[in-house]
Amino acid sequence: MAGLPQANDSNLLVGYHTSDDAGIYRLSDDLAIVVTADFITPPVNDPYLFGQIAAANAISDVYAMGGDPKVCLNLVCFPYKKLPPEELHQIVAGALSKITEAGAVLAGGHSVEDDEPKFGLSVVGVVRPDHYWTNSGAQPGDGLILTKPLGSGVLFNANLKNRVSHPALDACVSALTVLNKSAAEVMRSFDIHAVTDISGFGLAGHGLEMAKASQVTLAIKMADLPVMDEALELYHQGVTTGVNAFNQRLTAESTRFEAQYPQWHQQIVYDPQTSGGLLVAVPAGQQVDLVQALEQARTPAAAVIGQVGPLEGRTHLVFR
Repeated sequence: MAGLPQANDSNLLVGYHTSDDAGIYRLSDDLAIVVTADFITPPVNDPYLFGQIAAANAISDVYAMGGDPKVCLNLVCFPYKKLPPEELHQIVAGALSKITEAGAVLAGGHSVEDDEPKFGLSVVGVVRPDHYWTNSGAQPGDGLILTKPLGSGVLFNANLKNRVSHPALDACVSALTVLNKSAAEVMRSFDIHAVTDISGFGLAGHGLEMAKASQVTLAIKMADLPVMDEALELYHQGVTTGVNAFNQRLTAESTRFEAQYPQWHQQIVYDPQTSGGLLVAVPAGQQVDLVQALEQARTPAAAVIGQVGPLEGRTHLVFR
């Protein structure tokens, strides 16, 4: 988006210049809409689960802005000549189950013929124009909390090679189909400074977006990262994803590793997530209470993974 002209409209409260999760447009003094769109290729063979994961992934952007999802449109790419229509029906049914759970409605959508199935949603939510979250408010001294474990990217890739156990894969899918709704609802009782959800750019990529937008450095403790079962072992075995190298190059100039973790272990911060958790910056004095509240809400993870510090030159991410 660099180099594109900025919108000259004071009602556009959040646009694309901070790489936030969604846009926010003010309709009135007490109402703004949150708008986003996202779609993915199938991470699993089951079409119903694919629909659930894709919907949870798209709706998450609204939760990351502090909004409530209201209306969704299907975004469908489908090989109609290769796959039966029943599979598309199951994809949409899975998505609808998550849309309904989120308290939103499905209003329609758009489909095109494609060689590979892709599915997602355009989502419209609502939020108060004086009370929304962005990725740009993290402050030195804040604690950093993550609400889902990392590792889905390498697990899904390893599954294509039959190198993942059924329990590990089931646990991964279970985490990904959990909406970030409960986490967001819990967070509204706290002084949230910044939020982003972790998806394709991995923890490093999305953490870098938060750090740059906030002009701070995030200091993250590798030992405190919640990680899915078997993910680190797969990296140790040499399994990776097609995205890790890109994510690593994307963040290299702004990242420093202080701890002596081997390269294979470092890969977990570049692991591309689908329907990942929320990365939250909250005052340090509230982080313990927030973790306890998230645990009571049974979010897939509730871990303090580091803290926000003042900007260290060009270094926005420090892994310790």
